[in-house]
Formats: sequence, C-alpha cells, structure tokens
Amino acid sequence: MRDAFIRVLTRLAPQRPELLLLTGDLGFGVLNEYTARFPRQFLNAGVAEQNMSGLAAGLALEGHTVFTYSIGNFPTLRCLEQIRNDICYHSANVKIVCVGGGMSYGAVGFSHHATEDLAILRALPHMLVLSPGDLWEAAEASRFLIDHRGPAYLRLDKSYAPPSHRPDEVFAPGRIRVVRQGRDLTLAATGGVLGEALRAADALASDGIEARVLSVHTIQPLDAETLCAAARETGGIVTVEEHTVSGGLGGAVAEALLEAGNPPRFFLRMGLRDTFSSAVGSQQYLRKVYSLDASSIARAALSRLGAAIPVPA
Repeated sequence: MRDAFIRVLTRLAPQRPELLLLTGDLGFGVLNEYTARFPRQFLNAGVAEQNMSGLAAGLALEGHTVFTYSIGNFPTLRCLEQIRNDICYHSANVKIVCVGGGMSYGAVGFSHHATEDLAILRALPHMLVLSPGDLWEAAEASRFLIDHRGPAYLRLDKSYAPPSHRPDEVFAPGRIRVVRQGRDLTLAATGGVLGEALRAADALASDGIEARVLSVHTIQPLDAETLCAAARETGGIVTVEEHTVSGGLGGAVAEALLEAGNPPRFFLRMGLRDTFSSAVGSQQYLRKVYSLDASSIARAALSRLGAAIPVPA
C-alpha cells in the first residue's frame, strides 16, 4: 500500500507545489524517486516525530498541504499531544501517514505494531480516519487527501485484499463499500485484513452460508446508513480489525447501530482483546495466533450464526 501512496504523490506533486512530504528518518528506498525529483517538497525531520508533527502544523498554517510519514505508532501515538493541540485544534491541513498498520511489522515486535491508533485518532475532533483494504482504495484515498482540507490519518497496511472495485467505481470517503453481497450475515473489515474476511466468506459459502462483506475504509466519519442496512438485512454482524476491539472498528460500529436504533440480531468484534500483540513472527502468523485469519473468522461467524437461529420447540 505504501507504494500506491508514493506513486500518487509522485504523480501529482508537479501540479501541487504547495505539497510537502515529511519523513521521520525512514522510507528512503521507497521515497528515492520522489526525493530525487522534488527535493524542495521533501524534508527528513529525523527520529523526532513530535517535532515533525509540530513542524507540519506550522507549514500547513502557512498554506502547505503536508504529509507526515513513518512506521506504525511513530507518527501517531508518539506525538499524540502535537496532533491534538497543534494539528487538530487548529484544523491544520496535515495528513498523517502510517505505514505498517496493525501487525504489519510482525517480526519487529509490538512496539512497531499499530493496534490502538484507530481508537485514539477517531476520538480527535476534525480528524478524518482512512484505513484502506486494498491497493485501489489506498491509491484513491491518497489522491483524495491531496485535495482534502484539514487533518487526516491514512493507515496503510503491508497486506492488502484482492482487487474488488468495478471499472466505473468512484471512491467515496465516508461511504462503506459492499464488496460482496449476502443475506445470512455480514463481515465488516477495515485494512488489509479485509482479505481474510473475503477468504472467510469463501469458506462459509462452501457451507451454504452467504456472507455480505463490507470494506470499512473510513472509520471517521462512519457510514451508519450502510451498517444499518446490514443489520436489518442480514442475520448478524462480525467486525474484523487488526487492532484492539476497544474503541476501534467494532466499537464504532456498535455505537452507530445502537444510536440509530438498529441493533443486529447478533454482534461480534474480532481483534485483540485486552492484550498486546506480543508474539513475534510474520503478519500472517500473528493473525493465526490472535484468531484473525480466515479460518478463525469463519468458525466464529458460523458459531454465532448457529447460536442466533431459534431452536424449534
């Protein structure tokens, strides 16, 4: 996904001289073409993400469109005070880009895993939160953010789902994509784990169960209309996120449905539960450890669906 993001920036930078990319001393192999072509639109702030965020806010208030770029929690939780006080409070035109969302950097350990970011950043006023699930969504979200005015967070995963967009489809921030139709239950996923949800839907289909699959690429603002339709039209909702279940996608979906008066027949949040992702290994291995792989999703959905079907007297 990071390559899709950089390609968009490199393509559009000549047309947007006010665009600036700030990095926290990483990404040089990925950023080489951009930095070579646009040295005046790039700045390495060093291993100083708090300073990078404050600098970004100041540049944005002087008329620039600023992207900050770093790994996992480094551009977010490490500099949360600067994001809250300098960027969001002033509605500064800063886009925070996390490469390696969720457990993408699995083997490096939990310090490099972004597993609380969605919950924390969606709580900030004025913050747009985007978490694309495939390469098309990543590219389209990047393109949108160049024109969008105000604070935003773009969470880029190492993994990505297979292509699912239609040739004439237009990316709409704040509007959930229905990537597969179904009426038995709904799998709502955000980020690259969307691919696991789609594979889980395939497994459920082999048991005769039709799962609707939603790509929730925008966490804030959240598309309550599509979620309410899923609650009314399917047997229940399972949310899937490479993130803690506390306050992330699952929490946001529950809030939207209950406030709208549309509780689903059953509801299950799949993600980390009161734990850090302290196991070490590849992203795919960690998904198995924390029950976020396709087989775990299918089993959990099947169990909840069975429990929700009334037993004849």
